[in-house]
Amino acid sequence: MNQLIRNKERISDKVVKVIEVQILEGSLKPGDQLPSERDLAVDMGVSRPTIREAIKTLVTKGLLHTRHGGGTIVTDQLDSSFADSWQEMLFKHPNIQDDILDFRDMLEGQAAYLAATRATDADLHNLEQAYIAVNKAYANGELIEMVGADVKFHQAVAEASHNVLIGHLSAILLKLINNHVTRNLKYLNARPKDRMHLEAQHLDIWSAIKNRSPEKALEVSREHIKYVKKSMKASAEEHERFQSAIRRRGGVK
Repeated sequence: MNQLIRNKERISDKVVKVIEVQILEGSLKPGDQLPSERDLAVDMGVSRPTIREAIKTLVTKGLLHTRHGGGTIVTDQLDSSFADSWQEMLFKHPNIQDDILDFRDMLEGQAAYLAATRATDADLHNLEQAYIAVNKAYANGELIEMVGADVKFHQAVAEASHNVLIGHLSAILLKLINNHVTRNLKYLNARPKDRMHLEAQHLDIWSAIKNRSPEKALEVSREHIKYVKKSMKASAEEHERFQSAIRRRGGVK
């Protein structure tokens, strides 16, 4: 009997590892719902009690949570505490924006380099769809759509790198700077020539990865962040002028 329990625990641990890997590599993302216990048992070739035990372990670890009548959901346990802390720091100390962009330069450059060498056919398909979506969003000019598609494009590059840390750090970073991306794209939206330059850079990144040119992918990715730095600085200066005008108007009153 004890031997049977130990065997069951070992099988359950294997299921835990499989699901953990899927969460780490981004196959399962925060908010995703797991298939039913029955479907998971069939897919993994184990019993439903084994699946139930594995899910219980992952819930205890904070990687999954169960909702009454709503199935089992992937949490953002790996990302949330880090992102929340830095979001507060960024709000209190906006001068660290340059540091974040320096880090984004390193992270996204390496992601593009690795994606050009490691991307599978499935990754290239996902990247192509992400590029088409971002291109369409920019053509439509709807700010919220542009921000969402832009973030998804860069995250698709990160996931194509097949480095779990790059994938998760990229997701955290893009979430962290969402407000700044929104402000920057709003600034560029009013300047069609500048926006077209940004669109061309997305194409350059996608083309370099598709053509398996890691050095080129690194180069164009870094050029992209350099341009983002420049436009964000201009956007911040414009925002400050706008705030200054409001303060002066208030002072007159």
